Amino acid sequence: MSQTMAVFALTPTQQTYLEQQLHAVSRSFALVVPALELPLRYYLATAYLLCRVVDNIEDCGQPYAWQEQRFAEFLQLLDAPQHATEVLPVWEKEAWPALNEREKELMGVAGGQSLWAIYAQMPQAAREIVQRWTNAMTQGMRQLSAPDQQSFFVRRQGVKVIATAAGYDEYCYYVAGTVGHLATELVISHYQLADQTARALRPLAEACGRSLQKTNIVKDFAKDLSRAICYLPDGWLQAVAYTPLALQGAASAWKAMVLNDVLNELRASGEYLTALPYRAQGYRRASLMCLLPAYQTILLAAQQQEKLFTPQHQVKISRLTMAQCLADTQLMLSDNEAILRYSRRLEREIYAQFGR
Repeated sequence: MSQTMAVFALTPTQQTYLEQQLHAVSRSFALVVPALELPLRYYLATAYLLCRVVDNIEDCGQPYAWQEQRFAEFLQLLDAPQHATEVLPVWEKEAWPALNEREKELMGVAGGQSLWAIYAQMPQAAREIVQRWTNAMTQGMRQLSAPDQQSFFVRRQGVKVIATAAGYDEYCYYVAGTVGHLATELVISHYQLADQTARALRPLAEACGRSLQKTNIVKDFAKDLSRAICYLPDGWLQAVAYTPLALQGAASAWKAMVLNDVLNELRASGEYLTALPYRAQGYRRASLMCLLPAYQTILLAAQQQEKLFTPQHQVKISRLTMAQCLADTQLMLSDNEAILRYSRRLEREIYAQFGR
């Protein structure tokens, strides 16, 4: 057993806590995490839940001044997690109007105390990585939500829309690209990757997070619209007279453009994956378990393009497709050429749906 594992051995109760909380907030991530070796599994599970705390503050529906106070308290806990015994009782008494019961639980004593205790137990090097990148995520969300940054968003037909294409990428960086960096730094440390490998991974780390975020933005477009928010940029929407905001569809070429933007990110994610050495088995498996379903989601979107951005917009791959992704993951685990062939085949199939 490595020294890192020796100082970060969780109790059975703590392990159960992480498993239950992950299943409560993200079934997909809960499926991926067990693929990772210890203690990397615990690090990333804890980091993911901390990122969900940040998301909950941003999503809760409270005014900016209230959110700003919660963000400040979160950053305080990143520095000194022992203060969770003081902060969480305060949070528990606050209203979190837009959160479901499991999300609210994470913000209170019963659901949150164990998270901060586990974070406090992390070895210093791992905790510093988690703190640095969750801090970056928090600062980004504070910046985007600030009253003096309202030009980042515009209102169109009663819907909050990201103002520019550059803003779209910036938003995806803060909410997901930072997670790509966080995971990459933990992976470099855990597997003790060579400097040359680390230099290849770092420039592609953001794309890994952004690709999954943009896939979800396409998948959840109608759901987000029901909350009067759209994460696609205003300039794109203007090009089709804002018909997607009314769920009146859009031109086929426009849909192809939206999906192609996601494919560019997925392609970079594939390059990232193939840069990982084969000995990083757990993280390669977890990465494939994210990449393959994302490709299949975009393929499904292309196949049912007539329904995209209409009241029938629903892009969710079947359990059978997901099971095939898991089987393919095992086959490609130590075969970079197979990963490249898969990616190219899926791209061809996606483009073929648009006559390309």
